[in-house]
Amino acid sequence: MFQLDVRSRKPIYEQLVDKIKELIINRILKPDEQLPSVRMLSSQLTVNPNTIQRAYRELENQGYIYSIKGKGNFVAAIELNPNEQKLAELKTDLKRLIAEAIYLGLTKDDIYVLFHEAHQQTKGINSDDTGSFR
Repeated sequence: MFQLDVRSRKPIYEQLVDKIKELIINRILKPDEQLPSVRMLSSQLTVNPNTIQRAYRELENQGYIYSIKGKGNFVAAIELNPNEQKLAELKTDLKRLIAEAIYLGLTKDDIYVLFHEAHQQTKGINSDDTGSFR
């Protein structure tokens, strides 16, 4: 499903959270699709099951997944009413990142291209218009 960087300074559970969120945002994982069990994913990635459980718990707290006792974890449907607090935090983060990118030499056109690519990706459109992600 994805690779983890064991040499990264970022904790493994955070890497898992980021990777799963990316798969959900890019609609590779669909709403109500079941995620691998903690035991299965732990075995595949050779990671402690508690690490997987922590990532799943964080994803559930953020609203990306939900769990059904005895059945497993599933991708949550995208909410039509955006979380205003989360949007405000994202806007603040984006402003900071854009300012840093501009400082490092990224142009307005470069930022527009990146926005366009991200927009197409979240809508399920690849730049070559094949609709595939790989």
